[in-house]
Amino acid sequence: MQINVSGHQVEVTAALRGYVETKFDRILRHFDQLHEVAVTLAVDKLAHSAEATIRAAAGKTIHAEAVAEDMYAAIDALSDKLDGQIRKHKEKLTDHRKLDAARVARAE
Repeated sequence: MQINVSGHQVEVTAALRGYVETKFDRILRHFDQLHEVAVTLAVDKLAHSAEATIRAAAGKTIHAEAVAEDMYAAIDALSDKLDGQIRKHKEKLTDHRKLDAARVARAE
């Protein structure tokens, strides 16, 4: 997975880049079929925002954005939102009917 971190009116330091990569490692644990992640960090007066676009397998694109008073808090909120969306996407890919049929067969 390739993570591109860019800044809009903010310099992306090594610490910010490392923090973003650490947070996206958690997302990668849930779903490993991610191809590319584009993260944009921005500052607008007192609001720090982080947004990301993920390109997953089968052409699926997932986008989220978060705003907070601190850049690290914005990255935390962003990773939480993306984690939920990735888990939901993975749940849709799983065929639960096979599992239900296996449970019914064992119960009989």
